[in-house]
Amino acid sequence: MTPVIQPIQGATMPLTTDRNTPERDGHLVQHPMAAGKKIYAGALVVLNATGYAEPGSTATTLTAAGRAEAQVDNSAGADGAKRITVRRGLFHFAHTAADAVTRTSIGQSCYIASDYSVAKTDGTGTRSVAGKVIDVDSDGVWVEIG
Repeated sequence: MTPVIQPIQGATMPLTTDRNTPERDGHLVQHPMAAGKKIYAGALVVLNATGYAEPGSTATTLTAAGRAEAQVDNSAGADGAKRITVRRGLFHFAHTAADAVTRTSIGQSCYIASDYSVAKTDGTGTRSVAGKVIDVDSDGVWVEIG
């Protein structure tokens, strides 16, 4: 038998009975997609200023959401017409040659350059934070998102 999820009784009232509080593991999250966008599997996914998912890009007001689990094409759809599953965690992205992330950046923020690459700086206020640099190797940057 599935337990019944009881609604919260009020902001200031304590529980008077047991409550089956819903949970998620927090690693996989679904977000509604922005109108006219296509996101490829493995892409760095961001939430735009209105909260819709789109591929990472050089822009301000973006919030890194994670990595796309599968390709979703909402190029012909309105905001929210499709949803994308995004995984939060530690991912390997390329770094931009002109603003390369180095080992001295470990433990610091890096910034979104595209849907597959990150940069060391915010590009004089033109890039949003991708996440925290965990490691750097010859192929790119390990970034913790979420």
